Order: sequence, then C-alpha cells, then structure tokens
Amino acid sequence: MDILINEEKLQKRIQEIAKEIEKEYEGKQILFLGVLKGSVPFLWELAKNIKNDIRFEFIEVSSYQGTESTGKIKINKDITQSITGKDVIIVEDIVDTGRTLTFLKQYILEKKPNSLKIAALLSKPSRRVIEIDVDHIGFEIEDKFVVGFGLDYDQKYRNLPYVGYIE
Repeated sequence: MDILINEEKLQKRIQEIAKEIEKEYEGKQILFLGVLKGSVPFLWELAKNIKNDIRFEFIEVSSYQGTESTGKIKINKDITQSITGKDVIIVEDIVDTGRTLTFLKQYILEKKPNSLKIAALLSKPSRRVIEIDVDHIGFEIEDKFVVGFGLDYDQKYRNLPYVGYIE
C-alpha cells in the first residue's frame, strides 16, 4: 500500500475546514450527521477543532459491495433524533459517484433542517455520475481505491492515520 495523503497533511487540512465551519456557524449549535462508518475519524477530528456547540447524530447507508458501487442505496441505521430546525452538516468520508450524498441530502431535507451543508474528506470528481455540491472538501483525488482514516476494504484499514491506496 502506498501513502496518498500523510497524517500531517490530513490534520492541517482538517484544521482549515474546521476554522471555515466555525466562522460560518459563529455562535450557533451544529449537528454533525456522520455517515457510518467511514466518516468517524474525519468527524471527530473536525469536532475537536471547532469551538461551537456540536451535537452528533449518525446514519448508516450502504451502496458498495467489495470495491464497486451497486448504485442502490439502503439505510441500515437511521437517525434517532429530530433534526427539524437544526443546522446540519453531513460529514462523509468520500464523494465518489455522488449517488449516496444525493440520496442523503434529499432524505435529510425532507426532515426540515434549518440549514444543510456537506463536508467530505475526499472527492473523486472523475467518478461522478450525479453532480452534487459539497460545501467543504478536504482533498480532490484521482480515481484510486483508497483506504485508511476511516475508509476501508472489507472493513480493514479504517484505523490507519493516513490515506493510502491499493493498486
């Protein structure tokens, strides 16, 4: 496995995004909606670097089988609290085809949040099937199968402190 984004570069960019979010939501409570399981390290590092009152909620969806997207999104674990009237940021590990985030965005908007934004650690624009606006992107990457910092291959490698890729 080769390193694509080392730990130092990850932390520096996450701190930059955290400052952007903190400024945007000055004095407001934020609800981070983490997309399980891959978003957890990114969500946690973002939260640690933001002074606002942050609440956590999680949703688990699946669309992958091995290394390929099936194109069908299924909710495995739904949110448990009302998000009506709240300022919500969907926190995602990677934007690939755009299908999952498009589905999630529509699903969450139906629950009538005050505002809804998206923060993603990684984006692969070359794989996009559905265009979606992402408000905060850590890194744009080429079409490689990436692991580490929450991203997995059959549930392995999530705990790596960097983003690597498998050829």
